[in-house]
Amino acid sequence: MGCVSAASPVEVEPTQTPDEITLTARPWVTIVWNDPVNLMSYVTYVFSKYFGYEKKKAEKLMLEVHHDGRSVVSSGSREEMERDVQAMHEYGLWATMEKQK
Repeated sequence: MGCVSAASPVEVEPTQTPDEITLTARPWVTIVWNDPVNLMSYVTYVFSKYFGYEKKKAEKLMLEVHHDGRSVVSSGSREEMERDVQAMHEYGLWATMEKQK
């Protein structure tokens, strides 16, 4: 019969860091834009209701929209962001999605 030898263990170095894996796993973002129609309290309500954010986080994101003109409110797969953008539109907010930079 033939001789069987045990293969020596091979160390494999990861090709991506955990941060890089997170970035590739969540390459799309939903952006909510400032508009002249919706009240700040309503935008805060929407962020809390739809995304489940605590009031403090929802207010922080709302203030980014108000002061900076936009805020990234969620990140994930393209399909998830399409759903979030559609939901924001249904609430009457201006929203778009783009590939994360």
